[in-house]
Amino acid sequence: MSPRYRPRPRLAATPAGLLAAVCVTAVAVAGTPVSAEPGDTNRVGVVQLERLNRGLVAATTDAGVFLSWRLLGHEVTGSAATGMTGANFHVYRDGRRIATVADSTNYLDRDGTSTARYRVAAVVGRHEIDRGATVTAWSEAFHDLPLRKPADGVTPAGESHTYSAGDVSVGDLDGDGEYEYIVKWDPSNAKDVSQVGYTGNVFIDAYRFDGTLLYRVDLGVNIRAGAHYTQFLVYDFDGDGRSELMFKTAPGTKITRYGKRGNVVAERYIKLPKKDARAGVAHTDDYRLSATDYHAHVVRMFRQWHRHPEVVAGRWPATLEQAFGIEPRYPYPLSQEDALALADHFMDVYAPGRSSRNNLRAFEGFILHGPEYLTVFDGATGRDLETVHYQPGRHDDGLMWGDYAMGRIEPGNRVDRFLAGVAYLDGRRPSAVFARGYYTRSTLAAYRWDGARLTRNWYVDSGWTPMTNPFNDSPHGRDGTDPQFGTITTQGQHSLSAADVDGDGKQEIVYGGATIDHDGSLLYSSYGTMPPESADPGASARIGHGDAMHVTDIDPNRPGLEIYQVHEGGQWAPYGFTLRDGATGELIYGGYTGVDTGRGMIGDVVAEHPGLETWCSQPAGSIDGLGLRGADGARLGDRVPGTNQSIKWAADMTTQIVNGAIDVTPTIDDWRRGTLLTAEGTRTNNHTKGNPGLIADVFGDWREEMLVRTADSSALRIYLSTEVTDRKLYTLMHDPQYRAEVARQQTTYNQPSYPGFYLGSDIDWSQVPLPRMWAPGSVARPGDRLDAQIRAEEVPGPSA
Repeated sequence: MSPRYRPRPRLAATPAGLLAAVCVTAVAVAGTPVSAEPGDTNRVGVVQLERLNRGLVAATTDAGVFLSWRLLGHEVTGSAATGMTGANFHVYRDGRRIATVADSTNYLDRDGTSTARYRVAAVVGRHEIDRGATVTAWSEAFHDLPLRKPADGVTPAGESHTYSAGDVSVGDLDGDGEYEYIVKWDPSNAKDVSQVGYTGNVFIDAYRFDGTLLYRVDLGVNIRAGAHYTQFLVYDFDGDGRSELMFKTAPGTKITRYGKRGNVVAERYIKLPKKDARAGVAHTDDYRLSATDYHAHVVRMFRQWHRHPEVVAGRWPATLEQAFGIEPRYPYPLSQEDALALADHFMDVYAPGRSSRNNLRAFEGFILHGPEYLTVFDGATGRDLETVHYQPGRHDDGLMWGDYAMGRIEPGNRVDRFLAGVAYLDGRRPSAVFARGYYTRSTLAAYRWDGARLTRNWYVDSGWTPMTNPFNDSPHGRDGTDPQFGTITTQGQHSLSAADVDGDGKQEIVYGGATIDHDGSLLYSSYGTMPPESADPGASARIGHGDAMHVTDIDPNRPGLEIYQVHEGGQWAPYGFTLRDGATGELIYGGYTGVDTGRGMIGDVVAEHPGLETWCSQPAGSIDGLGLRGADGARLGDRVPGTNQSIKWAADMTTQIVNGAIDVTPTIDDWRRGTLLTAEGTRTNNHTKGNPGLIADVFGDWREEMLVRTADSSALRIYLSTEVTDRKLYTLMHDPQYRAEVARQQTTYNQPSYPGFYLGSDIDWSQVPLPRMWAPGSVARPGDRLDAQIRAEEVPGPSA
């Protein structure tokens, strides 16, 4: 008898094993195809997403033990009146089946105890096709993931700093179907990009769910700490079933790997590009500027004034005296002595004369020179896989970017504004998108990682914003020099979104007031007419920069997706808030506020009104009548919910709000029911923004979990909603837009993650898309799993 058909005694009495092998692939085919071959992603509409396990969690509550688990995308076959159809589930306690759940993916075991062991099995027909892992209940409705805080530090100025756990992302780093947790550590002296001073180093850690620290990436002294500098992407970019990490690095970036006992097992710097290594770049280089260094930098810049291309071309003043509005004093090229005198005048007379806040003698702690890199890291080990130069480079200290032009002189500000995100630009595979600038020059670069090489898909550059005097001009709202992308200047905001706004199956980059098509072309740049009460009545102007933006199907009665955004242009912008058509950028409704409208949010907070509601902050001096609006623009009241962060927490698919910032204890609040959770002993991040480390559907049913740091940053606390829901929806992580949004959630000013379909209490289940996905490592076609079992001699002869 051939070994292939040799009977295996341990399986001889388990024909159900054969049924499971067949049925698990049958449900994939009956619903939406799941492929095991990377080539299958060439099929139209098949998107690469993660192969996740059942994600079962159990939590002890006053009413019993609450269980929650995932319905996976490939298990969905259709929709019914109250949810999606596909697999049902058997629930087991201590090996005994206690329930069959068909209407949801949660269950309350009123007789459960904290010592009971639970598992669930997916059922198709009468056959169990997949039994998940066994779990025991948490003692509370949260889990503490232990963290290892970095040691305190001291800056070159002698200032001490401590560390707090900051933004968080998730990814399956080792391919086992379970998420690991990537935590960014921010020093207590982290700075906004416009703030002067040294900062401590930034650290990025990778943890297992049990708190095992896998590795730590120390970004080094040449990456400043603050919300605008480090956007870290965690995603399976090459389709091998394991997530990579990708973010901006510099000389001095170091990886430390840890053993199971927490001991250091390896320590190494990233590998420098060959060209830089040959040029003498070293990991010991320190490009931070002291106040003395910055003064010397200005002197050098002034000595080269006559050679600057804008001066040579006649677009800028020929002399610095002309630029500063003083009488001619010095011959050009400037001598060291004359450049020194002009630098002193600039720093001590001219700059303070422009604004009392301009104290350039105190300018220190910035990095204005030196190499800038983009590095891909192996998610499982932290090993650097490839490092390339960041595109575009800074070019200068912000002079060409307009950092010296406004009344507030801020070297290193507009030039060092970074964004990042993940997008399915071809509709099948994920790309990484990194951006620099959005007030004046605005740039984006899209990359594909194939496991060996980083390849740039496309590059978008508005070109420089022309100025007549780089020391006295207003470059915001002015076209860049590029004929195709010049109108995207001042349209970006402090985040971006990847969404298929035009319905072609490929995601676009919504870059605030402008949208870049999947192929890197400009889809549109949105303008409006300035109202009579504005600074320039009747003029056509960009809708402009803003601090918050939300992209999803806000109004289910309109086709496609919508964009809700707030704008900070005040009297120089046509609107303070807008709801726009995602495909065209055209205004649906909006309002002029006349001031910087700093915060805005969307969500289903009034269940009886169709669609998602929209609202924004109401700053002093704004016009009356902002309030709460329906998706149709109807005024629903003057009061508004909070704007820190939203969360899908309730059983009825309404939206809740996370409140609490700085030293205030976070709460989850419902607009009608009040406070649903007070997260005692925890804190949010990002100062007044009050963001949790992450809000995402990381396990369990479709509800989102809230991940916040404990007050002392000794743990990452993961809160689980224990409201029993009768709504059945696949994990949101198997919606391409939502998964990409989770990956970009930590970018600059954290924004909520939204699916590519309408998600609210009045959801029409027939309109929820069936996932068409390829999950690396999953089953491709009926029989593949059976064939694999036969080859492994796990199936008895007669069954085979």
